Amino acid sequence: MDQFLHGRTALVTGSTSGIGLAIACALGAAGARVAINGLGSEEQIAAAIAQVEAAGAQQARHFGADLREPEQIAQMMAQIDAWSPLDVLVNNAGIQHAAPLAQQPLQKWNDIIAINLSSAFHTMHAALPGMAARGFGRVVNIASVHGLVASKDKAPYVASKHGIIGLSKVAALEYAAQGNRTSGGVTVNCVCPGWVETPLIEPQIQARIGDGSREDGVAALLAEKQPSLRMSLPEDIAALVVWLCRREAHNVTGASLPVDGGWTAQ
Repeated sequence: MDQFLHGRTALVTGSTSGIGLAIACALGAAGARVAINGLGSEEQIAAAIAQVEAAGAQQARHFGADLREPEQIAQMMAQIDAWSPLDVLVNNAGIQHAAPLAQQPLQKWNDIIAINLSSAFHTMHAALPGMAARGFGRVVNIASVHGLVASKDKAPYVASKHGIIGLSKVAALEYAAQGNRTSGGVTVNCVCPGWVETPLIEPQIQARIGDGSREDGVAALLAEKQPSLRMSLPEDIAALVVWLCRREAHNVTGASLPVDGGWTAQ
């Protein structure tokens, strides 16, 4: 693979499993040194580091922080900067709690906004000035189709994802003129996945299979909203993130790119 990120350093939050781990592996395969962040046992974290290094990363290291706590985020960002200044920041960490608005626990609102939205502000606040000074930086915020459209019973999640798209647009405008074509510039974008095939949604697929195949279960699950009737893989999302990090993407900024099989085109 083209290791165009050799000598660069990336942070991916929420990267000990799922989409985040796929992104961390893809950035590693492109040659980056990768800081991973996320929950998990010591064994799970060690396995994630090993997977990212096996993909081709110069080096991989876990940096712990409770993303609900600004002080811990600031400490993490300082530790990463001392390890190696950041060139690529992927804010992927996210949680969700489905319930009608009036039945949402107040603590769930606070936690979802903190992890899905505020943590991205804090990491960007720390990382963007250095990126601007060096003339190259890539921020990719993993939003959601729910940053573009709404669904019932997801008030805090939808609010957080709409918020991160707005935050990204502001940052994109503020940093658009930094660097140049040669250096690569500083860009800020959102990727907005629809249904992605992760272990978390397997029970929903199984519940819809009935007498059919797993593919029938997937189609039944997606029929309401995703016209392609097929899910993305975590690696599909990762491939788009990696492309956004290329120098040729220097003029792609402030964008919210849906990967949703036509969901938001309806």
